[in-house]
Order: sequence, then structure tokens, then C-alpha cells
Amino acid sequence: MLLKGKKTIVTGGARGIGREIVLLFLKEGASVWYMDIMEGDSLPEYKKTAEEAGAGGTVAFKKADVSAEAEVTAVVKEIIRETGGVDVLVNNAGITRDGLSMRMPLEHWEKVLAINLTSAFLVSKHIVADMMKRRSGSIVNMSSIVGVGGNPGQTNYSASKAGLIGFTKSLAKEVGSRNVRVNAVAPGYILTEMTEKMSDDAKKMMLAAVPMGRGGTPEEVAKAVLFLASDLSSYITGRVIQVDGGMVI
Repeated sequence: MLLKGKKTIVTGGARGIGREIVLLFLKEGASVWYMDIMEGDSLPEYKKTAEEAGAGGTVAFKKADVSAEAEVTAVVKEIIRETGGVDVLVNNAGITRDGLSMRMPLEHWEKVLAINLTSAFLVSKHIVADMMKRRSGSIVNMSSIVGVGGNPGQTNYSASKAGLIGFTKSLAKEVGSRNVRVNAVAPGYILTEMTEKMSDDAKKMMLAAVPMGRGGTPEEVAKAVLFLASDLSSYITGRVIQVDGGMVI
């Protein structure tokens, strides 16, 4: 088991890619504290998975608006007290508010930047201080292929995901000497609730740009996150792994 005994945090862990990351981490022996604005029906399923994994891992839900500094600070400090130290942080929380930039309300710009980018800064600043003291840790930020190549109608989303790449590279340089690694994953067209809301024309356009000819799955993204979270990537930091079927080469 690649994460046996590891204590981990996953933001936005109730649905989509975040949900698959939590499930895979539990199967690999980790204890997971997942943060989300709402629990949904995930916790019972996660507890069952933790029991089936049989590696001593546990799961707990912490409700928090990850864009609100006071909530994040309180929850993260509580998790650190409960765990004695976090080994892996996955900044996965994200939303979209699509629209052409000329018509985009400032509220939609600010909300996407707050959830997708600022939240990673808020959670990481507390976790990374603890990791540096213990001279060990891995942070994985969930970017997007849109943050690499852009996409019309998603200037806010693209800016937030490109910002995460810059944040990843800069933070990796700040903490690398303390054996703390920081990397990012950039998914392409992944079959989730978020992409399901796209129009048929938009889906066809996305698929046409994928050399592998299909959309990816949340499980495939979760496996890339697992690699970066585990000791398999012990000499990798400041990198962006594209999980996009060759969409941007």
C-alpha cells in the first residue's frame, strides 16, 4: 500500500475527482480528512472503503468554505491537532462560472479565483509550516489543462488554474530544502458532473482535440495524484503532470 499510515487532507473531497482521490487514498492505506462545503452522502461510503482496505486508515469530514480564511484556519489547525501532523495535502476544491469575459460579472471572476486559487494558498500556508518543521510532506495542487492552454469562455477558470501552476512552482522552491514537495496535476477533458453540464457541441470540440479519442475518468486523475503523493515521486517537485490523453502536447 503506497500511503499506509499517511495522514492526508483532500479539499473538495465530496464529489467528482476529489471523491475518487479520497477513495483511492483509503484503499492505499491512508487516513483522510476531507474538506468540503457540504458532506453529501460520501462519508458512509468512505468509512466502508477504509474498513475494507484493512490498513488502519480512517476517514473524517470537515465542513469548511475553503475561500474563507477564518474557517480554513480553524479547521486546518483542528486537523493538525488531531493528526499530530499531515503528510499529504491535495488542494482539489474548484468551481466554474463560465462566460465570455466581456459579459462576465465581477462576482463570477472573484468567486472562481477565491475557490480555485486563494483556497490553495490559505490551506497550504498552515500545512506547509507544519511539514517544514517535520521535514517531510507532499502537496498536490489540482490545476487544469485550461490553465496551460486557455479556453474561450473560461478566462476566470483559466486564470485560476494557471495561477495554481505558478503557485506550485514558487512554493516548491520555497520549501524544497526541507524535503517538502509541491506538484500539480492538470486534467484535460474528464468525465465528471462538471463536464457533463457542457453543451454537446462543446463536448465534441473537446474530444476532437484529444489524440486518444476519449474523455478521461476521475480514477485516472486520482492515480496521478497518488503517484505525486507517494514516495514513488520522492525526487519530483515543481512539476505539472498533464492527464489529458495528449490534448496539449
